[in-house]
Amino acid sequence: MALVEIKALSFLYPGAEAAALSNIDLTINEGEFVLIAGPSGCGKSTLLRRMKPALSAYGEVSGAVIFNGEPIEALDLRRQTAEIGFVMQDPEMQIATDKVWHELAFGLESLGTDQATMRVRVAEMANFFGIQKWFNSPVSELSGGQKQLLCLASVMVMQPKLLILDEPTSQLDPIAAADFFDTLHRINSELGTTIVITEHRVEGLFPLADKVVFMRNGGIYYSGSPRSCAELLEGDSELYSVLPTAMTLFARTRPESMKDFPAPLTVREGRQYLKAALSENGASFEKTAETGGKVRKATALDSGRKPVASKAGFDEKPVLSMREVWYRYERNSDDILKGASFDVRLGELVCIIGGNGAGKTTAIMTASGMYKPYRGKVLLEGKPIGKYSDGELFGKRVGVLLQNPILSFVHDSVREELEAVVNRNKLEPSKLDEIVSLMEIGSIIDRNPYDISGGELQRAAIAKLLLLEPSVLFLDEATKGMDAFFKEKFGVLLRRLTSRGTAIVLVSHDIEFCAEFADRIAMFFDGGVIADGTPKAVLSGNNFYTTVAARIANGILDGAVTASELIDKVKAAEGGIQIEQ
Repeated sequence: MALVEIKALSFLYPGAEAAALSNIDLTINEGEFVLIAGPSGCGKSTLLRRMKPALSAYGEVSGAVIFNGEPIEALDLRRQTAEIGFVMQDPEMQIATDKVWHELAFGLESLGTDQATMRVRVAEMANFFGIQKWFNSPVSELSGGQKQLLCLASVMVMQPKLLILDEPTSQLDPIAAADFFDTLHRINSELGTTIVITEHRVEGLFPLADKVVFMRNGGIYYSGSPRSCAELLEGDSELYSVLPTAMTLFARTRPESMKDFPAPLTVREGRQYLKAALSENGASFEKTAETGGKVRKATALDSGRKPVASKAGFDEKPVLSMREVWYRYERNSDDILKGASFDVRLGELVCIIGGNGAGKTTAIMTASGMYKPYRGKVLLEGKPIGKYSDGELFGKRVGVLLQNPILSFVHDSVREELEAVVNRNKLEPSKLDEIVSLMEIGSIIDRNPYDISGGELQRAAIAKLLLLEPSVLFLDEATKGMDAFFKEKFGVLLRRLTSRGTAIVLVSHDIEFCAEFADRIAMFFDGGVIADGTPKAVLSGNNFYTTVAARIANGILDGAVTASELIDKVKAAEGGIQIEQ
């Protein structure tokens, strides 16, 4: 039975030249798990909000959205609130109260639920989501993962028929994101709740989804089962970047003799395919199992696309150094940084990874001079960073992208924001055109920052920083909300900046991106750096803080960290492989 029917839906934002949605037809059945994917700005978030009229933007609308047999506009606000749950990308934008239990009860109180029913529902959801230990905690003390889980629980306590999620894991580390997806799976399978989700982190969602919808330019490009997506790759290589690694490996390396082999979706299925594919090419896995030997290719890896990151050309002397830095937010609060130390050289891209609350953001805020440590040293170009005035520091020397980029916008359009930087710093007008082209924001240049997608907002905020060409660029979750299509271009852009001598420090939960483009990765834990080295050195051998490609290749084709490396190794083995004893 259809829970949501979308018929010939089109939507145009005020003042926009192109429609955000164009003739959308989509049926979502009761109990389905639907993943909607596509480039930033393709209309995903706009489509989700059309399914919750209270959150829909103003504009020209045609077509219809039918919910449970009636036009969705006919639902009063009470029914919308109770029957259609919506979880946003940023939990800070959704949390309305100060305590965890207040937040859980807030929606039910708004609906006028009686006290007895409210207590039972709140207790039930607290147990279901495993939040009993922090049930009475202030919301301000929660980690990013806990806040997002609280938002989900506060929606589910109202027992919605439809749960809509818009990029819910963009601010979560890999482990927290995996836990969040597991919770969604339980909600769908154990409660029967219909789920519609947009997400750029698709590895963990493809195995859960009943239906995958790809969008482009406001329309639906594909709608069908996750496993059948592999067929799309034969005619559209652009989709490689948005599909699970196992499926991309399958599509790029499948021998002709395995044309009927089912497309893998998970790491386990990817490993099964990899072993089968290599066996087709002459590998003996029985020998590997008996001897404990490792499979290796017969010739040196020299085929396929080369990694973009270059490991040469850095200055020997660090442009920025942190030495035994300690920092806490208040005099009597716990330390966030506990003796953190690392260096950054001109021409180097350093990625900082680690769990939520490990101290990553605090580290770059301290390294950039925005926070002042109570112990330790931060040196910029050999000079204590505290000796620079704000005017000397921020601009040509240091640029900082905040975790919430909307905070850096004060004007009514992206163009006005960028022009203000150009005028204030007496830059050539041609500089603005160059950066707009570089960041591909021409289509949103005249729009309000509040009316563009999260990925587009990130690009606009970075464009504002690049106008001043800082020597050291600090980017906090810069790839958050970026689609896979632009993320590849963004990585190449960062490499281009480092080749010109810019030092870049990027905090990210996107392990795949860091593995592909970083010169060096620093892993934070408990306020300090616990690993620092090349992507292969830091990520190899890990279970969770590693790439999907490395998990698939582990023990079969060791040494592959990125998907491109794994694909190259498999292709190199087509003539047969040897076994290391």
